Amino acid sequence: MNHVKILFAVESGSRAWGFPSQDSDYDVRFIYVHQKDWYLSIDAKRDVIERPIHESLDISGWELTKALRLFRKSNPPLLEWLSSEMVYYEAFSLAEKMRKLRQRVFSPPACMHHYLNMASGNVRRELQREQVKIKKYFYVLRPLLACKWIETRQTVPPIEIRVLMDELLEDGRLKTEILKLLERKKQGQEFQLEPQHPVLLEFIKNEMKRLQPAAKASKPNTEDLTPLLDRLFRETLDEVWA
Repeated sequence: MNHVKILFAVESGSRAWGFPSQDSDYDVRFIYVHQKDWYLSIDAKRDVIERPIHESLDISGWELTKALRLFRKSNPPLLEWLSSEMVYYEAFSLAEKMRKLRQRVFSPPACMHHYLNMASGNVRRELQREQVKIKKYFYVLRPLLACKWIETRQTVPPIEIRVLMDELLEDGRLKTEILKLLERKKQGQEFQLEPQHPVLLEFIKNEMKRLQPAAKASKPNTEDLTPLLDRLFRETLDEVWA
């Protein structure tokens, strides 16, 4: 027993991103809080809970102070948790308070570098082969579109790929080809190997080259929200364990 309380839990994987297949895993992420005495210790303690309950479930959570420290750094995965439309559980006021603070902690360069690294890593590992699984394109396209959103809007990007596409891509061959692949992935063809897709690869190559200097030129967030987040931590402890 961990003797904790879950504050909120959401879907964070392909189901939340808008390109699940018929057999996609459930990627559940949550934030939890310990009882007050757990925090009154001179020793650092484990701040993650992982529960591989079933082969189709990937479940893990962050302890509250860990989550707030990462929130202060504009951690992109955590910002995505707060944006997820698939909320499995939400209690107390923490999640809503964090959502209201999202734009204040948001740091464009930190998030752009995260998404560019995600895209480049997947290109290097998956898209340079002669035969490519169609699912792998989406693990490059979504982060690149998120970068494009940040570049043009300077706000936290939506996590659903269709929203990003509808807002950022003009109707044309590129968008049509992505939608075709998206439909095939949803039908269960995500592991099908086929030759490289020239239209998608050209877009990916051009955007990665263009976005690298844009990420370096973007302005970081310099506001120090530590006092506010300290107060949020204490208020959450009082609210949960009252």
